Amino acid sequence: MAVLTSLNVGLPADVEWNGRVVHTGAWKAPVDGPRMVRRLNVDGDGQGDLGGHGGENRAVLVYQVDSYRHWNAEFGRDDLAPGHFGENFTVDGLPDDEVCIGDRYRIGDAEFEVTQPRVTCYRVGLRVGVPSMAALLVSHRRPGFYLRVIQEGEVRAGQEIVKTASGPGEVTVAEIDALLYLPGHPRDSLERALQVPALSPGWKTSLESLVAQADGSAGNVGLTAAASVPPPAWTGFRPLVVTAVRDESALIRSLTLADPDGRPLPNWSPGQSITLRLRPDPDGPAVIRNYSLSNPPDSGTYRIGVKKEPQGRGSGYLHAGIAAGNVLDVAAPRGTFALTIADDPDGPPVLLVSAGVGITPVLSMLHALVAAGSTREVWWLHGARDGTADAFAAECHELLGKLPGGRSYVFYSRPAAADRLGLDYTGAGRISAEAFDALGPPKDADAYLCGPVDFMSVLTAALVTYGLAPERIHSETFGATAALTPGIAAAAAGPPHPPAGAPGPGPDVGFARSGLTVPWGPAYPSLLDFAEACDVPTRWSCRTGVCHNCETAVLSGSVRYEPEPLEPPAEGNVLICCSTPDGELILDL
Repeated sequence: MAVLTSLNVGLPADVEWNGRVVHTGAWKAPVDGPRMVRRLNVDGDGQGDLGGHGGENRAVLVYQVDSYRHWNAEFGRDDLAPGHFGENFTVDGLPDDEVCIGDRYRIGDAEFEVTQPRVTCYRVGLRVGVPSMAALLVSHRRPGFYLRVIQEGEVRAGQEIVKTASGPGEVTVAEIDALLYLPGHPRDSLERALQVPALSPGWKTSLESLVAQADGSAGNVGLTAAASVPPPAWTGFRPLVVTAVRDESALIRSLTLADPDGRPLPNWSPGQSITLRLRPDPDGPAVIRNYSLSNPPDSGTYRIGVKKEPQGRGSGYLHAGIAAGNVLDVAAPRGTFALTIADDPDGPPVLLVSAGVGITPVLSMLHALVAAGSTREVWWLHGARDGTADAFAAECHELLGKLPGGRSYVFYSRPAAADRLGLDYTGAGRISAEAFDALGPPKDADAYLCGPVDFMSVLTAALVTYGLAPERIHSETFGATAALTPGIAAAAAGPPHPPAGAPGPGPDVGFARSGLTVPWGPAYPSLLDFAEACDVPTRWSCRTGVCHNCETAVLSGSVRYEPEPLEPPAEGNVLICCSTPDGELILDL
């Protein structure tokens, strides 16, 4: 007989951690007497990070007395007590390797359904005092699980837990946790798990991605889109020769790069970018910059568009110091911002939204659609200051004219006297939410946005409000990507910079998107800690090699792992939360 031995609640609070403030509800404590369990949580309880915890499918967290005994023995401790693992229900019985997704249980007046294992998160390690706890919960097959509230009601410690229904497929909590987080991912098990109606939407999406990863390639696409990108065509940097230089607008210059020996360069996915290692000062440090490719993906050459930025060391050098015949160091095309050319020429509509030099990856997508003979509906919305700043305009319009379903709308924020409304541009002003309502692009489109960060942030939200599904909206930025620091109180961050204190002994670590190269110091336990000390935007959750949120492309170099991740990242990527540089290293951060 299973029993609810302890009912635990706790409201979110701010906790000091590594010089920062974490807003978390992980601190739970037992309560006496009955408590009402409602659709989203237990009365008196709350979650600090609703992006990763809480909600209808994660209303109540369950952990077992037997697992407490296990961890007390594993750590040589006797202080772990109900609530220490952030659970609402501490139960005697209901082991993770027997409880199945979709099982239903009655406790007191309430009824519950099992929806998914615990989310891997650094905060359980923070609460227990074991930083690697997120990885240990998975590797020891003792994650705990969440419940959906089927019927609200009062519960209290000491009540019997009565099983009222069994989940179809008999997929246990431990099994499905291992399916996502540990190597292997057998297809038949994934498909069986996806047949369980009670499985939470987030887990369904992750397992569906793993089913689609039918090529057996390394990496875990169920955890991160970074694993879906094919490995780079070459490692590190290789010399490419500049074969053409052309001014495309008042501020944007294109450079075409080719193999010095005349061999065709490898193809890429339309939308991807390359990284250049530049040396404006031959005796100074290298400057690392990313540039999207803008020509046909199978052309055998690489063309980039470079906007001249005020005080820009990289763009200034490429505009003033580079001519045909010069040789540049180039890393292979990479990136998850890539258009999928559907096998079916009548695939879903495509919505391309760009501003300024953000036209470059969109241009590559247009080339790919034309080359595929696509009959898909293709909408292109572009913004520029005026005609002198409208780079690649003639090329874009020519390509759209070759697409049966092509439509273009160009907005000039400050049209010049020479600019012709209806010929050079469609409307004055910037692309806005109102433009979507007025133009009416299809709401089932796959949308690709590229431009300034504020432009993409505003228009992404506008597209969701307009009716596009968030998972169909993709964006690309030329600088650092948005940070993901769950539960950390927001703070104003300055530009990336060397860490405080004396420089480390090395090796050099380059953060390509942040334009920073600094010597590594042994005071930092991981590359993630080092990046944070430099105010380089990072993405993470578990900090111990489980969730793969920190998976990052390596442009050059290699790393050492400590601890080893539960599942390796995709080829060409590293997990920065549990690695340190093994020599000079350049990361796509």
